[in-house]
Amino acid sequence: MTGLVLREDDNGITTLTMNRPDAMNALSIALRAELAAAIRAADADPSVKVIILTGAGTRAFTAGLDLKELGGTPGALGAANPKSAENDPVLSMEACRKPIIGAVNGVAITGGFEVALACDVLIAAANARFADTHARVGILPGWGLSQKLSRAVGVMRAKELSLTGNFLDAETAAAWGLVNRVVPADELLPTARKLAADMASIPADTLADYKKLIDDGFALAGGEARALEGDTTSKRNAAVKPEEIEARRAGIQSRGRTQ
Repeated sequence: MTGLVLREDDNGITTLTMNRPDAMNALSIALRAELAAAIRAADADPSVKVIILTGAGTRAFTAGLDLKELGGTPGALGAANPKSAENDPVLSMEACRKPIIGAVNGVAITGGFEVALACDVLIAAANARFADTHARVGILPGWGLSQKLSRAVGVMRAKELSLTGNFLDAETAAAWGLVNRVVPADELLPTARKLAADMASIPADTLADYKKLIDDGFALAGGEARALEGDTTSKRNAAVKPEEIEARRAGIQSRGRTQ
């Protein structure tokens, strides 16, 4: 590690911070490789149950691919779309078995927007903004934005964003269903950590299995997805012992009284 991605561990929650604040956390080749490695390391670490991803500073989650590097480095654009997860943060995020909460602390632009869309949950600071400027740069997305965005906000809204390159503010992003909630900037990480702690209170295997079931089903048509749930659930739930459910019942009832 070279310090381009900072890692902080606390009670089963790992916070990864993209650390190029002077460059708006732009995704250089080195940062992409380090972020991909950090995601894979957290995924492989049995002590980690939930990952929070954010950017250093207050201006940017990440401004996307480093355009200065793209313009001055032969082959840099092709390197942005490798075929394996080794140097690809989005492929590493998509393969991650553990929930990833994106704490969007500023702009998420183009490739940065794609990184945000690879998270499982998005919490946005009030100053967060999103933009897909691929078309304005003269390139097309390669990390799934052309398909994920339309599924998140609807095809017409996705076309408006992608075919104009215009910015989307945090409140509108929440209204459109792109982010889960918007909070003041100073409450961003505390909110993400509280949500992560709630997730981390779930047994690790259940957390991973449920995330996989949602993701796998979302990629299928409705009937196939329902069949997948039935098959997966019947096999997995048959292995759960009644005494395990009873042991957890009191905790569930307690949460219902306090929330």
